[in-house]
Amino acid sequence: MNFNIVTLGCKVNQYESQAMREAMLKNGFTLSDDKEKADITIINSCTVTSVSNAKNRKIISRARRANPDGVIVLTGCMPQAFPDDYKSFKDCDIVLGNAKRSELVPSIKKFFAAKHGFIEITEHCGNKELFENLSVSSFDGHTRAFVKIEDGCNRFCSYCIIPYARGRVRSKSLESLKAEINNIADSGYKEVVLVGINLSAYGLGENFNLADAVEICCNTEGIERVRLGSIEPEQMDDEMISRLSKQKKFCPQFHLSLQSGCDNTLKAMNRHYNTAEYAAIVQKLRNAFENSSITTDVMVGFAGESEQDFRESMNFVKSIGFAKVHVFPYSRRKGTKAYDAPNQVQPAEKEKRASLMGDLVEKSRFEFLSYQIGKTESVLIERLRHDCLEGYTKNYTPVHICSKDSSLCGKIIDVNIVAAKDDYCLGELV
Repeated sequence: MNFNIVTLGCKVNQYESQAMREAMLKNGFTLSDDKEKADITIINSCTVTSVSNAKNRKIISRARRANPDGVIVLTGCMPQAFPDDYKSFKDCDIVLGNAKRSELVPSIKKFFAAKHGFIEITEHCGNKELFENLSVSSFDGHTRAFVKIEDGCNRFCSYCIIPYARGRVRSKSLESLKAEINNIADSGYKEVVLVGINLSAYGLGENFNLADAVEICCNTEGIERVRLGSIEPEQMDDEMISRLSKQKKFCPQFHLSLQSGCDNTLKAMNRHYNTAEYAAIVQKLRNAFENSSITTDVMVGFAGESEQDFRESMNFVKSIGFAKVHVFPYSRRKGTKAYDAPNQVQPAEKEKRASLMGDLVEKSRFEFLSYQIGKTESVLIERLRHDCLEGYTKNYTPVHICSKDSSLCGKIIDVNIVAAKDDYCLGELV
């Protein structure tokens, strides 16, 4: 029987989909040649915003129309966070929560034996829950491999449903990480990206932390680059920064989650830092890492955000000079504290603020790219497209090189940066 996997959401979901893909292949299933039609369609859902849920439902409906007699499996964050949303499950044959991903193959076999659908969503069990020890040996279609080392979050930001979908913080053991990284290196990958739901909390309650994970990866033969996914700023203390700065293979790109540049809004969001603390951490990172890039997420139109609050956020974002910013309007999520908060911002005003913030960060993006001109950087070549090689530097600057040499794909080469465009740089082979 053949199968397809549809993945929505974050890099953690991408990793988990790859782990499910490998499990299916090991158990005799084959990938469908048709991306729309398959005997089994697995949908790995996201629920970070209400828009995510609507997209999940749309994809489920589309999968059922394309596969009227096929088996549809729904897993991921949406069923875990909203287990009673049966309307969303009506076109699904099997519904599994986040704690049941490793049981995908047995569940499919159970379905064919029982000849009827079922829902199996196990509640997260707090601090007693163990890390689901999935692993991958490759990452289909990618030149870098994402490696999930942490799951769950203890922060409970007032706007966020993810702690309910993912449970409390738990971490992959160093021994399991070492074995997985060796397998990835043996598969020919030169770069790994460590990811998690709250990556900075890796090792919480254990006798290790994120720096230990980075050091293991950097000490693995064959791995030439180690990169981090999104991290919480206040957990990047002096010791962590010092240890990371000593690793030559570590990539100086930091996606430091900001959410707002206004202290009033940060407090309402239940974030664990203020703007002065955030700015100080950014400066420490820039002092420790030459030509580092700082990227972030910024939410606009949060419940109670006044015009003055928004202006303060704009000014702070401008002062930092981010390399790139993901700007998005606040989306109310049932089950979170902010859902019932007073003074909700109207949708039209949210979109207006998102547009203004977007214009601001486009300028800082171009300034960052322009700063790269004249530098010689190593670039991991990802693909050949439109007669250009495309890849990324260590600080995650996208670079296009006029060359048709496809043999360079997957390799790390030195490139002179010669020009900046709207969202990438032009380079020449050294």
